[in-house]
Amino acid sequence: MTLVWWIALVVAAASGCGAAAGEGAADAGPADDLCAPPPGTEVFVDPEQPCRWLSSTRLFRGGSAAEPVPNDRVVPYDVNSPLFSDYADKRRYLYLPEEQAATYSADEAFALPVGAVLVKTFQYPQRVIETRLLVHAADGWRGYTYVWNDEQTDAELRVAGATFEIDGHPYLVPNANQCKECHEEVEDVLGPVGIKARHLNRDFDYGDGPVNQIAYLVDRGLLAGAPADLGDVPRAPVWDDPATGSVDERARAYLDINCAHCHNPSGRARTSGLDLRAANSDPYSYGVCKPPVAAGGGSGGLQYSIVPGAPDESILIYRVESVEPDVQMPELGRTRVHAEGVALLREWIAAMDGGCPGAR
Repeated sequence: MTLVWWIALVVAAASGCGAAAGEGAADAGPADDLCAPPPGTEVFVDPEQPCRWLSSTRLFRGGSAAEPVPNDRVVPYDVNSPLFSDYADKRRYLYLPEEQAATYSADEAFALPVGAVLVKTFQYPQRVIETRLLVHAADGWRGYTYVWNDEQTDAELRVAGATFEIDGHPYLVPNANQCKECHEEVEDVLGPVGIKARHLNRDFDYGDGPVNQIAYLVDRGLLAGAPADLGDVPRAPVWDDPATGSVDERARAYLDINCAHCHNPSGRARTSGLDLRAANSDPYSYGVCKPPVAAGGGSGGLQYSIVPGAPDESILIYRVESVEPDVQMPELGRTRVHAEGVALLREWIAAMDGGCPGAR
């Protein structure tokens, strides 16, 4: 445990308030925190009154910003294929309250109890940028973003978002409303996206060598209802690992994690009629020879979302290669083109047989 984290933890435990540090903290002190954690060392996340400082939540009990030590019942995890976020590395954690467990689903996000917290930190080699919390309150999920200070000693709640320059490119921290745009996967209701069986069915090293994440959660009593045989748990391919699936399977997995949270029959982009879930087996509804619902700049003058054999005639490629705000897809979460992801999608479309009527 670093000295800074230890001091933060002791202050929080003794006074019931978070430690103030770093950027934007000139007028801050214990009395300025927004939450009131009780004395102790247990995790404290109040969905109604988020703490001003990440250290006040006690989700981590030591380490550094780049390599924190999670507190009890805060479990790290990873996904088979991550959503692209301007080449940022991510660390993910799941917190479940005492005597509570997630409920398995083969297809949808696991059902998590009230009090659960999903934690995701975005970082580059030169600095840790932000840590996002998705907190399950009694009336639904709420998203909070914490931005790390220049000293990398603590992160402060930031409702309005922020902008950084990384390797000459802007990095945008989302504001509170933008959290909803990616996490309203089902019927405009905020919820988790990545914590699904197909994304979690992989190995992770918790300190004693790699073990399957699903099995680990079950063994610790943190997941109920999972199949006893891991062979019955779906597994998404790793988008950039040919050993895990064909080009078709990996491209569909890439679209699933990057696009399907909006492009599904109940998501925010449902009016487009485009369903990019990996489980969707209807080529037309995942874009093959499907015309856009409206012409305009977003189509680039092209006629179909996907033209088999012709990536350059496909709206999908046009939009993932753009960084124009009114054209690019996904709309949020990136300011750069994911060159490697685009290359996979191009390979996928180029390998398709056939064409579309009148395509150009």
